[in-house]
Amino acid sequence: MKKNYCYLILFVVILFWGNAFAQKDSITNKQNDSVTAATLAQYTTKLAEIEQQRISDSVKRAELEKSLKSLKTTDNLKKEELQKELEKLNSRDSVRIASKKAQIDALRSKIKGHPVKGFFNDTLFFIYSKLGSFSAHDRAAAISNRLEVLGDNYLFNTDSLKITEAENTIDLMYNESIITSISENDAIWNNTSKLQLAKTYKKIITDEITRYRKETSFKTLAKEIALALLVLGVLVLLIYFSGKLFNWTASKIRDQKGKRIKGIKIKNYELFNADRQVNLLILVNTLIKWLFIALLIYIALPVLFGIFPWTQNFAETLFSYILNPVKKVAFGIWAYLPNLITIIVLIIIFRYILRFARFLKNEIARGNLTIDGFYPDWANPTYQIVRVLILAFLLIVIFPYLPGSDSPVFKGVSVFLGFLFTFGSMGSLSNVIAGIVLTYMRLFKINDRVKIGDVTGDVIEKSLLVTRIRSIKNEIISIPNSTVMSSHTINYSSDTVTNGLILHTTVTIGYDVPWKDIHQALLTAADRTENLLKEPKPFVLQTSLEDFYVAYQINAYTKEANKQAGIYSELHKNIQNCCNEMGIEILSPHYRAARDGNMTTIPSDYLDKDYKAPSFNVKVDKDKP
Repeated sequence: MKKNYCYLILFVVILFWGNAFAQKDSITNKQNDSVTAATLAQYTTKLAEIEQQRISDSVKRAELEKSLKSLKTTDNLKKEELQKELEKLNSRDSVRIASKKAQIDALRSKIKGHPVKGFFNDTLFFIYSKLGSFSAHDRAAAISNRLEVLGDNYLFNTDSLKITEAENTIDLMYNESIITSISENDAIWNNTSKLQLAKTYKKIITDEITRYRKETSFKTLAKEIALALLVLGVLVLLIYFSGKLFNWTASKIRDQKGKRIKGIKIKNYELFNADRQVNLLILVNTLIKWLFIALLIYIALPVLFGIFPWTQNFAETLFSYILNPVKKVAFGIWAYLPNLITIIVLIIIFRYILRFARFLKNEIARGNLTIDGFYPDWANPTYQIVRVLILAFLLIVIFPYLPGSDSPVFKGVSVFLGFLFTFGSMGSLSNVIAGIVLTYMRLFKINDRVKIGDVTGDVIEKSLLVTRIRSIKNEIISIPNSTVMSSHTINYSSDTVTNGLILHTTVTIGYDVPWKDIHQALLTAADRTENLLKEPKPFVLQTSLEDFYVAYQINAYTKEANKQAGIYSELHKNIQNCCNEMGIEILSPHYRAARDGNMTTIPSDYLDKDYKAPSFNVKVDKDKP
């Protein structure tokens, strides 16, 4: 079963490569044909004019030679005249050949010849020029077909391949069939004479047919088939034993669970437990197994292709699929080294510039370096802005040195990313700009007690996008910087250390209580409250005189702005105690005290032990019935 599976894989791979090569050759031939035809069209007129000159000169030469033969031996003057004309024609012929050679030399770098294929798909020689109505491509295809016919002719004898001269060409013939005709243009393309080129073609064709006969003999084919079967057998055995080997390594990995394989931990975080680590190692083992099998098949295919002469080119192509990319990568890296070194030097220079900027930031933040009008808390945000600008400038500088920076695809991706960044982050950019403005406005700093809109709490984080506040109920509230900019902000902590923060609360007392008594009670309550300063002294303000009560406001200084809630709570408690101690009732406008027969609102702990509720006052008028 495993052998059949391997054979099936091998067959599919061979079929795939064969189709790929066929498609590649057809595409290449079409491209070569189009380039050759387009380039030759530019020189057709010139070569045609030169050829017309040759034909007319050859006709005239034949007439002169005929006239020379018809003259008598005594007519020397006429002979000399005709001889001079012949010499002039010969001189013109050498000029013509030189002109044609110059035209063809100009074509050499632009035109690729059409190959004449041998029996094993190898190239025997190239055809560059047309002959009569046959293009170079048609000539190469016709010669290849005639060679196939010769190869199938078991009566072929190398001595039967002869060279004969025609009027304008030299023909290579087998019996009565013309294998190929060599023209003057063919000789010039190959930098030789027509006769010498014909002899070269004859030797190439003779050697190819002889080789073909030898390679396709029954004895040779039997050896090649046996060798191919041997290679396949070795391949199957290697695949089989490699499977056994990797199965053995997989079982060894499972056996090490809980022994050497105990999982992977990074400090207190368990990245992989023992089971996951075993599964990962088995997966890696399986991947290596299939990569090794694929490598064996890839190495075996060129060996198999190299056995048979028809597929030897496939072997070279398979190896080229690995060697060519490696060469391209190596040459690409070598060619890119100057740009890479430039980028490395630029990165090193900008790195030291960033280090210097960070050094200045640290010195300013610590107070070692002072700049007029520049506050220490500006150091870090300013450094971040400068750092972004330096990195952006670095990217602009090294951009031309990046591989593929000039390609349209690279430019298109850059424009697309810029489009996304511009239109996809408009809200974020407004927050970033607001964050920068807030930094230099110095509205607040970390741990300040602030009120932004309806939110009150301590600032715990400032970023370019949001400001985070911990409320007095321990809630984390994130406020976009654009919202902070558009709303009013109260900072309770900014001037607290220097001048103190005034905390105040209002108590309403009826007109029946002397204002001096309530003043004293409120000042005593402030004096008893922890975290309220003795100096400056607390003070009382009478903020309003209402219909039924007077509003008294106690004001006291503190330097603990972050403890307002606790301070207010303790102050209210002390106000209640002090008023109760002085016999002052705190009555809201909605509370009415009736003294006849009713208890006071002061708690009993603050009253005398013999205190009794007053009796009802009843007055009787004796004069009235």
